Amino acid sequence: MASSTLDALFETHLSLRHRRQGKVRDVYDLDADAAGARILLVATDRVSAFDVVMPTAIPGKGRILTSIATSWFSFIRRHGIVRDHLVSTEVPALPACDGAQRAALEGRVMVCRAAEVVPIECVVRGYLAGSGWSEYQSSGAVCGVKLPAGLAQCAKLPEPIFTPATKESSGHDENVNFERASSAVGRELMERLRTISVAIYSAAAAHAHTRGLILADTKFEFGFALDASGQPTNELLLIDEVLTPDSSRYWPLAGYAPGRDQPSFDKQFLRNWLLTLVATGQWNKSTPGPELPADVIAGTLARYEDALARLVSN
Repeated sequence: MASSTLDALFETHLSLRHRRQGKVRDVYDLDADAAGARILLVATDRVSAFDVVMPTAIPGKGRILTSIATSWFSFIRRHGIVRDHLVSTEVPALPACDGAQRAALEGRVMVCRAAEVVPIECVVRGYLAGSGWSEYQSSGAVCGVKLPAGLAQCAKLPEPIFTPATKESSGHDENVNFERASSAVGRELMERLRTISVAIYSAAAAHAHTRGLILADTKFEFGFALDASGQPTNELLLIDEVLTPDSSRYWPLAGYAPGRDQPSFDKQFLRNWLLTLVATGQWNKSTPGPELPADVIAGTLARYEDALARLVSN
């Protein structure tokens, strides 16, 4: 295992099969059990922005993401909206893994059912922000969804809208309309994903509101569970993370006012700092990303910690 800053876990190299590395998570194959094939997800402290993984980690971020995600998985289960891939958050028995390595993994792992990923990110927006605001200004619509005229930046939408995006193995994901997403994976599946995604968002947004937060938008990923031989079944699962500050835009309810940017509990603090580098020609949004200074690390971590305290506290 390797760290880029003190007490930060940047990446793992466990003695398991088929290691894959996402922007934040390291993924390994585990042996199948009675429910089918299993994988191990390890949430590292890597942080990405503009689809670029920064060379500096945010200490403890992976544990925060895991805690928030598992709390939301429990919430979604209680509401009976959709099944998910989470089996356990206990560190399993691993070959050649000593006590120090196990301690580094504590609070970061999810043992999950393996799935054949649906190659569409299911984005739900309840407010007009980010790329949705930019698109609305130019076309009056977001991913083909026509919206009322005269909406302000960060305005609450009349109802949540479903705006899918393609999942790209490299480079930037691309926002697409519902018809294009349907042509990729089938209309029946897309209609099912839309219904489930909006239901999760609506329940989660209402809950977040009771915690003093606005859930402006979020994205979900789904897949079909694999059986013990690694073949896809017909069982649809919510996979990856869910409703964390990495995949969702949270704003404080207190002080919310449309017509301007909102303070946020996601990575916008980091993005804003990076945009100052872009504006001054010090970075061009491509790999490698810049090393993060101590104040940016601390400011980013503080926002994750605040989100954890608000969302998961009793």
